Amino acid sequence: PTAAGRCRASAACRRMKRKAWTVFADRALSFAPVSTFEDPRMNRKHFLATLAALTSLAGATAQAQGTIKIGEVNSYKVQPAFLEPYKKGMELAVEEINAAGGLNGKKVELITRDDNGNPGDAVRAAEELVSREKVDVLTGAFLSNIGLALTDFAKQKKFFYLASEPLTDKIVWGSGNRYTFRLRPSTYMQSAMLVPEAAKLKKKRWAIVYPNYEYGQSAAATFKQLLKAAQPDVEFVAEQAPPLGKLDAGSVVQALADAKPDAIMNVLFGADLAKFVREGNTRGLFQGREVVSMLTGEPEYLDPLKDETPNGWIVTGYPWYGIQTPEHKAFYLAYHRKYNDYPRLGSVVGYSAIKSLAAGITKAKSTDTEKLIAAFKGLEVMTPFGKATYRPQDNQSTMGAYVGKTKNDKGRGTMVDYVYFDGAKFQPTDAEVKKLRPAD
Repeated sequence: PTAAGRCRASAACRRMKRKAWTVFADRALSFAPVSTFEDPRMNRKHFLATLAALTSLAGATAQAQGTIKIGEVNSYKVQPAFLEPYKKGMELAVEEINAAGGLNGKKVELITRDDNGNPGDAVRAAEELVSREKVDVLTGAFLSNIGLALTDFAKQKKFFYLASEPLTDKIVWGSGNRYTFRLRPSTYMQSAMLVPEAAKLKKKRWAIVYPNYEYGQSAAATFKQLLKAAQPDVEFVAEQAPPLGKLDAGSVVQALADAKPDAIMNVLFGADLAKFVREGNTRGLFQGREVVSMLTGEPEYLDPLKDETPNGWIVTGYPWYGIQTPEHKAFYLAYHRKYNDYPRLGSVVGYSAIKSLAAGITKAKSTDTEKLIAAFKGLEVMTPFGKATYRPQDNQSTMGAYVGKTKNDKGRGTMVDYVYFDGAKFQPTDAEVKKLRPAD
């Protein structure tokens, strides 16, 4: 029975289990004297029936007391600056949920896989999580091209997927499907937050630089579209799109300088951002020019700049040191108590993703995909940034972002003059969403 109990629930396995229990029953009966039973054969039959009933009861009890498995796929090796804090945020949320009794009487287990920054590896990892690990839901993805691959996987497998971090608009619009929801504010939402500030600058000649993959392309296209609508006389005089992680900073900075723009929109992040800032400072690219920059205020990317931090860039980000709302204070204290460190934006995203799944599973009282889809439509969840709602029309969360300016504070990059922008206010109209999103 021990060996049989470890095998998978296949037809061959069930036959193996029945044979094992039969052998066990025969051995057990052999220890009892025949005089004990009026009809040993009948008692053997009763004994087997009793064992079967007890086994079924034990299985049902184990299932009731089992775990809810959350499968998560991400680019941990490729993007550690964001994803190490992100994983800590997830683990903090799981710890809090289990300490409070779990979900629907079950403990939560988080199972992560690394996708190596490759969409094919991400899909293979998701398949392994669903088929072998038997996870109940999927979440994760940092890079937008990987998020799109997992979005398609969810559609093909009819499996619930919460895209926690990837920002491309296609996840909820062009490639959107009923099985995929998204937590973070999209490139459209963050562009819509930055464009009013950009338009206030009243600069006519703009240059733009972005990483040449799905996120960068989506962010650049949306920013240009929205700024042109807000300021019809704007001109985009230069556009640089280096490969992600392979920025030739000297040539990019020189090309932008040669175009003599009045202002620059930057969408680079991580190591590419640091190279761009260093070379731009060296060559004087930013002197006398306004810069609007997506993501740069996130501590993952701002902290490493240190004394190279430029002053006055208009950015989206996360000024963890100055947010005084009750929900953020509680999150900050719990995170600091567990890790003796301050949270990054990744920490907020990881934590909020798990809390979103917990709220959805609790509302659905199930991990059944169809019940989860129904539960997530209009689902409200409390995050460290306040309440967010998953919009029924496109499965996009209304989680917002902070917009402010960079400041070099004695060799340390900070955000100042920041304001929280509620994501619900930076969405296209329902009619526009209907045109952009395929019917479910």
